[in-house]
Amino acid sequence: LREGGKSMRPWAWVAAVTWMAVCTAAAAHGEQPLSRIAVERTTLAVDDAAHVKASPAVLGLEGQDSGWVEVEFLHPDPSGDDWIGVFSPANFSAAICEPENKRQYPPVLCTAPIKYQFAKFKNDGYGKSGKGYLKLQLINQREDFSFALFSGGLLKPKLIAVSNKVTFVNPKAPVYPRLAQGKSWNEMTVTWTSGYDIKEAVPFVEWGEKAGRQFLSPAGTLTFDRNSMCGAPARTVGWRHPGYIHTSYLKDLWPDSMYTYRLGHRLPNGTRVWSKSYSFKASPYPGQDSLQRVVIFGDMGKAEADGSNEYNNFQPGSLNTTNQIIRDLDNIDMVVHIGDICYANGYLSQWDQFTAQIEPIASTVPYMIGSGNHERDWPGTGSFYGNLDSGGECGVPAQTVFYTPAENRANFWYATDYGMFRFCIAHTEEDWRPGTEQYKFIEHCLSSVDRQKQPWLIFLAHRVLGYSSNSYYGFEGTFEEPMGREALQELWQKYKVDLAFYGHVHNYERTCPVYQSQCVVNASNHYSGPFQATTHVVVGGAGASLSDFITSKIQWSHFRDFDHGFGKLTAFNHSSLLFEYKKSRDGNVYDHFTISRDYRDVLACSIDNCPRTSLAS
Repeated sequence: LREGGKSMRPWAWVAAVTWMAVCTAAAAHGEQPLSRIAVERTTLAVDDAAHVKASPAVLGLEGQDSGWVEVEFLHPDPSGDDWIGVFSPANFSAAICEPENKRQYPPVLCTAPIKYQFAKFKNDGYGKSGKGYLKLQLINQREDFSFALFSGGLLKPKLIAVSNKVTFVNPKAPVYPRLAQGKSWNEMTVTWTSGYDIKEAVPFVEWGEKAGRQFLSPAGTLTFDRNSMCGAPARTVGWRHPGYIHTSYLKDLWPDSMYTYRLGHRLPNGTRVWSKSYSFKASPYPGQDSLQRVVIFGDMGKAEADGSNEYNNFQPGSLNTTNQIIRDLDNIDMVVHIGDICYANGYLSQWDQFTAQIEPIASTVPYMIGSGNHERDWPGTGSFYGNLDSGGECGVPAQTVFYTPAENRANFWYATDYGMFRFCIAHTEEDWRPGTEQYKFIEHCLSSVDRQKQPWLIFLAHRVLGYSSNSYYGFEGTFEEPMGREALQELWQKYKVDLAFYGHVHNYERTCPVYQSQCVVNASNHYSGPFQATTHVVVGGAGASLSDFITSKIQWSHFRDFDHGFGKLTAFNHSSLLFEYKKSRDGNVYDHFTISRDYRDVLACSIDNCPRTSLAS
């Protein structure tokens, strides 16, 4: 840290201007609040008359993995842009950036807070008294915490005072289990996070049928380091050790049976550290005729229940979507989150925050994810788009923190079956055009399904490879991701894909059954008989700041909604499918349609899908 008041060297002015440009660009999109803080420009201005106090000092006394902390603070010379930063580890000023060039002079503060809140938040008299009070929620993130008071706003922060330390009873405890479908229908994977390296403790899962015999299954362990990141802020101010990510494979499950499980670590002295107990329902047998319900959305992001960090409307959308799914969890069998998972954008602490937010869901039903631009994209790393959207993560945290049954988890495309459903999940941040490895995967996924057993064929991708009347697609005149549907629509039509879902565009839109930009049949709330064309649905409004539609009406665009929401598919049997669009604010249905189709209807010809025959042949 530099002492306040000293002049900046010329190189520092250049760095500051560059940093502010990055912050401004990030803030304009409204995706990562932490990017607004110019951490590297912090100066030391400790005031002995100021103080910050946090209580209680110890959390998780009864095994909880989250808790609320009361923070009291005093600043003798307050201003409207003072703020409180939550740091972890508590001794955040000990993290020193290594100089990237010879003219850079350490020490430089290079640890971003995991969250922040302005001192005047719900403290109306702060500007005069300098006294403030905040109630903030912490989650177990493997390290202790401290709270720091800053003046000078977010772009010119001055460190005024630091609180006492706050810690969890067992900061290394196993937390935030995430279920996912395995590579076979009767396999469930459990992934979780802990502070235990395999040299410290052996990870495993204790599991079995409810009220039945319990088994122990070992877990594999992964992690990554700063050098695994591709750029800033993931390699710099946003870096925080992700802990250790463990995955266990629970195999040979009985269809539809209820199982209980808990996470465990065996220490060298034989002691076992346990999580709380959880339960899940095993998947149905492929093709099984039973009630099956899947929630689908994209672009949810994370938000803070205490009101910190948030702007640009992430908080009500993300939390409302999460809470509505939790409320309806008894009527949900699986969740598919198609990209832009938590918008960490290089601030690694946010992956813990997100897995904590969805823990009630992901610990109970399979939580399948796809990859979006905010997980993968970074220049020079092989992503199809060479932008900075991942904040230097280049896909590493997403493919490590969550399990997917992909042959190559870095590619992030995969198929997963659930009862009567076949889901083909593409990865729009890798090339999907004819001749590519992904194109071959997509065609194989669509062509290999047995429609007698799995009549409902669903294509999913993050960016809109189909149809969207979102304003920025509309201004381009494409109404799609460039080169999106040109080749893929032939596959959708040939293999009779019932529905295609997308995120990326932060709103809701449903098309008619459409092929080559024309409605093959008029949009309706009920379709019956032979397949005609694929219906395309954008469900990217799960939490992120909303996207405008183009003002003119497009012929294939049937229903639009500028609001936060998510989709739900319900297969009643082999012949009847229901889709519902629900708003996150109230959980009510605002759009829906049904499909009724027998197996012989699936075998029937559709547009451009009949064998090329003539009387002569």
